[in-house]
Amino acid sequence: MRNLRLSIHSAEHSWLRQLFLEQRQKLGLSQRALADKLGVIHSFIGKVETGDRRLDVFEFIAYCKGLELDPMVVLQEINQHFSDR
Repeated sequence: MRNLRLSIHSAEHSWLRQLFLEQRQKLGLSQRALADKLGVIHSFIGKVETGDRRLDVFEFIAYCKGLELDPMVVLQEINQHFSDR
């Protein structure tokens, strides 16, 4: 990671969005169902999945938990995939 503020279109962000999308679909959740689970409006989920919305660290943790993902494992995977950049 050369630049601290990555583009929302970077490989790192694309990878994370894809992980979230695939996990939501694997769980059989619609965007609305995930939004209800997280207590947010449904457009929030769509914006995260399309890259129009970034997550801060606390939102990231809640989002992972809503998708039944361990946030620490996701961070380790990010580090493994992108630590050489």
